[in-house]
Amino acid sequence: MAEFLESLAAVLEKHVPGCRGLVSAERLSGGASQETYRLVIRSDAGEKRLAMRRAPGGHAPEPTSGQPGLVTEALLMRTARAAGVPEPEVVHVLEPADGLGEGFVMEWLEGEALGARIVRDPSLDAIRPRLAEQCGQILARIHAIDLRASGLEPRLARMTPEQFVRQTWQRYQALGTPQPMIDFSARWLLENLPASYQESLVHNDFRNGNIMVSPRGVVAVLDWEIAHIGDPMRDLGWICTNSWRFGQTELPVGGFGRYEDLFRGYEQVSGQKVDPARVKFWEVFGSFWWSVGCLGMAEHYRSGPDKTVERPAIGRRTSECQVDCVNLLIPGPVELLTPAATKSTLDMPRIDELVTSVRDYLRSDVMNATKGRLQFLARVAGNSLDVVLRELELGAELRARQTDRLRGLLSEGGDLESLRWTLVRGLRDHTIPLGLPGLAEYLREAVVNQAAIDQPSYSGFKTALKGSRA
Repeated sequence: MAEFLESLAAVLEKHVPGCRGLVSAERLSGGASQETYRLVIRSDAGEKRLAMRRAPGGHAPEPTSGQPGLVTEALLMRTARAAGVPEPEVVHVLEPADGLGEGFVMEWLEGEALGARIVRDPSLDAIRPRLAEQCGQILARIHAIDLRASGLEPRLARMTPEQFVRQTWQRYQALGTPQPMIDFSARWLLENLPASYQESLVHNDFRNGNIMVSPRGVVAVLDWEIAHIGDPMRDLGWICTNSWRFGQTELPVGGFGRYEDLFRGYEQVSGQKVDPARVKFWEVFGSFWWSVGCLGMAEHYRSGPDKTVERPAIGRRTSECQVDCVNLLIPGPVELLTPAATKSTLDMPRIDELVTSVRDYLRSDVMNATKGRLQFLARVAGNSLDVVLRELELGAELRARQTDRLRGLLSEGGDLESLRWTLVRGLRDHTIPLGLPGLAEYLREAVVNQAAIDQPSYSGFKTALKGSRA
């Protein structure tokens, strides 16, 4: 850490005008795919804040298909700022000689970036009803950026809707886990592709949680790390995806606005009429895409350099996204499993008591004695232990129920793993139709009950239970 701080101080003194030294560098919570730091420097005018985004662990990232990298991300932010999009000023793009890996230093802006606070903070009550329209206006400016004049065209991947679906589906298949609802959703998307679209710059992660908001409105658009060239309606559908409503399901645009407000803002600036059906396609895609992204976080924990407790916790959130796909594509009644009423007397303490004691220690002693990212990770760890406790209560019954249902659905024997592989392979090679009798019912029950283990407080889980048998 001392070497990192020394190198960082030298870089800032060399490249930031007026910098006279580094006071502190705090890694912030969140940012599971990149590191984000709050920097405090000494300057001629006193202490000043900056921000830095850096590749995980300071390691030079391997080239990744479809991801432009942090150098291009900095160019995207500079270009968007010039086009009237609210962005922080990029002060310095890290160079190999800096010894800090790939990343950039930028202006620190004041505002709220946590999605849950944006939808609930009383200080934002006055601006919140206008945010959806403002987001539509901002997206229209992003989509109007001249790709050639900006120099972005050769740096960004092109992606048709079909390519995007197939790439995401293939990325999931490479993870080697049978998740039938993901395969079902991929099939639906390929059968309902947009007929046409006008190619443009796509931010690709424009959502509540990647915008910074103050009482004046949106002050920054963040995290351009997966931008590409494609269908601009991807951005409108993504901000409406339920994962980013933070429990405010009645307000589909980021949990703070209505579809019509978003569309009106977009149409005012772009002059183009929004097709709600295309936005709905991309909303379904958003839940499908993020369900795969969550699994990718778990895989990154297994193989990547940044083995934080946050990554596997995000991996378990795939069931949230799959529940959203259920609600969008195959809504209906589902039977929710209940835990057994009795506890074993064989062990003292029981496994659940051991797990509970560790969870409570994290939530009381550790969280009370820490702050910042360490406190955040302690909370994440406690939440993961909650998943373990619910798995102990419901997991065996859910696996047994799935096995029985699949044996009847597929008319064959075998254990749960082999049966799920049979189902996903049939969905992939089209030997199993989406309308197979009993398939929707099986998927609803399996996915909703898995979400009961992984995240029973999730809004999509609660939506799935409306009108169901308890």
